Amino acid sequence: MPTSRVIAVQMCSVMKPEDNFLQLKHWLSQCEFNFPTLVCLPETWLAFMKTAGQSFELSKHYEYWLTKLGQLCREYNIWLAAGTMPVSNGLDKYYAASFLLNEQGEVVARYNKIHLFDADVADGSGGYRESKSTVPGSDVVVVDSPFGRIGLSVCYDLRFAGLYQVMRQLGAEIFLVPSAFTTVTGQAHWTPLLQARAIENQCYIVAAAQFGEHENGRKTYGHSLILSPWGEIMADAQQALGSISAELDLTQLHKLRADMPVQVHNRFKSEFYE
Repeated sequence: MPTSRVIAVQMCSVMKPEDNFLQLKHWLSQCEFNFPTLVCLPETWLAFMKTAGQSFELSKHYEYWLTKLGQLCREYNIWLAAGTMPVSNGLDKYYAASFLLNEQGEVVARYNKIHLFDADVADGSGGYRESKSTVPGSDVVVVDSPFGRIGLSVCYDLRFAGLYQVMRQLGAEIFLVPSAFTTVTGQAHWTPLLQARAIENQCYIVAAAQFGEHENGRKTYGHSLILSPWGEIMADAQQALGSISAELDLTQLHKLRADMPVQVHNRFKSEFYE
């Protein structure tokens, strides 16, 4: 298999989509694309809004931004995992939708965030109730790509190991986890949760994250990570904006799975997708 590379872009998204798109173009212009490359964006990359009404209004225009992303894919000859964007459900709510585009700018997969963040957190926000404005998804999404078989997830999904186990049963070799973790939960749980999902399922993980103090008053943890199937941190953006990258070696992944066939040994496989 030819050498392939993944890139995670760490952003501090504001409330104006045009500014975030320009931020994305800037970071792409700093990258070199010598190999087949998958670029991954964080959750709410397009706009980190303050109110649900603002996100709902943006959700009516997602197709315009998909067209703009498709142009970038063709320009740079890259695959792009577009974090999340709000997509109207046709009524009064929206999905947190994660799109995967190929080098032709075509949408090859869409995943709607299944687990919604309804939690009380000891930060400036105090609590979050994502379900008030967002419709939960229901479909597990795993798709073939030149980089390996990709399983899509988003942020709070990371706390639910069963989702990743099902994706692994469906053949996933790479998990994408675009996120906007709070500083409080990020400091406590971000890295160990990602390492656990990588180790349990013997998969690569690309977790592009938001970082910084945002225009909407939120504070996010950063530390975008790329992890190996052994749980090793291959790249860490720490607390800086920009991109990190790593090369994937599926030969090593398959050797690890053969040497330690945990999927075969698992006595508690989900029957959800049997």
